[in-house]
Amino acid sequence: MAPPNQLCLVLVIFLSVFSLSSLSTSAIIPKANVSLSIPSSQLVENLCNGKAIPNRRFCLKALSTPEVIAAVDTTQLGTLIMKLGAANAKATLNVYNEIIKKPGSPQALKALNCCVEAYKYAILSFEMVSSELVEDPQTANYDVAVIGPEIANCEKELINAKVQAHRLLAGNRFMKYYVSMGYEITSTLDLENPNEY
Repeated sequence: MAPPNQLCLVLVIFLSVFSLSSLSTSAIIPKANVSLSIPSSQLVENLCNGKAIPNRRFCLKALSTPEVIAAVDTTQLGTLIMKLGAANAKATLNVYNEIIKKPGSPQALKALNCCVEAYKYAILSFEMVSSELVEDPQTANYDVAVIGPEIANCEKELINAKVQAHRLLAGNRFMKYYVSMGYEITSTLDLENPNEY
């Protein structure tokens, strides 16, 4: 039989290993490859884990600003997402306007102009949704959702015109991500505050 000191040592080692193995590794190694300097809030975590979010990593990164992390409720988070979506749409619109100034085929110019209109629409929609969040989340949800087909049409026109510009493709992809975040937050608000019609 082992002396009591050795038995205690084995028992301590066993309990230590057992208790460490039951800890979740997600606390040590985050599942998303996002290096956030500020930990995300529970509101942001819930949003980025939503069904409508195709890219959780982008969502967490885009919503890692101190202002967003400090959001105290879903409505405030929704307003900030709409501002970010509008700002992204404005930046992408500026890229389209830059490229339009360069010589190109009539078909490319037509496609670029289609995209300019889609981004003008996206900016107006994101700005309008900000004001609808409290009064009518269902309408806000619809108004965000209809941005997606506009951007999809823009992409289709670019492909048909054989316009190859990585900055435009990236802008369109990011816009789809902002639309999905907007859709997710407005869906959440609609569930929290259903219309009483």
